[in-house]
Amino acid sequence: MAFIEILLIAVGLSTDAFSVAISNGMGMSTRSGKGGAKDGDATGRAEKALPLARPLVSLRGADVRKALAVAAAFGGFQAVMPTVGYFAGGIFTGSIEIFDHVIALVLLAFIGGRMMREGVKAVRKGAPAREPKDLSAGSLLLQAVATSIDALMVGVGFAAIGLPQSELASAVVLIGATTFALSFAGVYAGKRFGTLLGSRAEIVGGLILIAIGVKIFIEDIFL
Repeated sequence: MAFIEILLIAVGLSTDAFSVAISNGMGMSTRSGKGGAKDGDATGRAEKALPLARPLVSLRGADVRKALAVAAAFGGFQAVMPTVGYFAGGIFTGSIEIFDHVIALVLLAFIGGRMMREGVKAVRKGAPAREPKDLSAGSLLLQAVATSIDALMVGVGFAAIGLPQSELASAVVLIGATTFALSFAGVYAGKRFGTLLGSRAEIVGGLILIAIGVKIFIEDIFL
C-alpha cells in the first residue's frame, strides 16, 4: 500500500480518539479555588489587562504526564489492534464484528454518563471552582479499547488484501504515531475549552463521549 493510503487510514482511525482526548482534556481544566481567591483575582485582572499575554493553552507538570498517558494509550491500542486483527484473521473477528459497535457504545456511554452526572452535581451546587479530575487507569483503558475496535477490523482487511508483514510493521507504526500526535493535541484543545466552560466542562465532555459512541453504533448499523 502507498504511504498516503496508510496515512489516510491512520487519520480516519484516529478521529474518535482525538475527540475522546478533547473530552479528557476538559477534565484537566482548573480554576482558582477558595484558598487561592486572591491569587485568582489578581491573575484574572492581569489577564484582562494584558489579553495577549494569556497563553492559548497551559499544560504543565502533571497535566503533561496525563496528556502523554492518554496519547500513549490511544496510540498504543491503535497500533496493537491492527496487528491482532492481521494475525488472528477470521478466528475471533467474525464474532467481534457483530458486537463491536455495541461494545463501543456501552463503554463510551457509561464513561460519558458518569462525567455528566458529576458535572450536573457541580453545577447544581453552584460551585465557582472545580478541581482537575484524575483520569483513572480503568477509564483510560476502556476508552482506548472503545476507540480502537475499528483498527482491529482494519488489520483483518490488511490480511485479506495480502499486505506483506514487512509493510504491516510500518503501517501500524504510522497508525499509532498519528493517533498519538492527534490525541496529545486533543488533550490540549480540551484543556482550553474546559477552562472556558468551567464547571460545565464535564457535562460537555460526557456528551462528546456519548455522541462518539452513538456515531460508531450508527455507522456500523446503517453504513
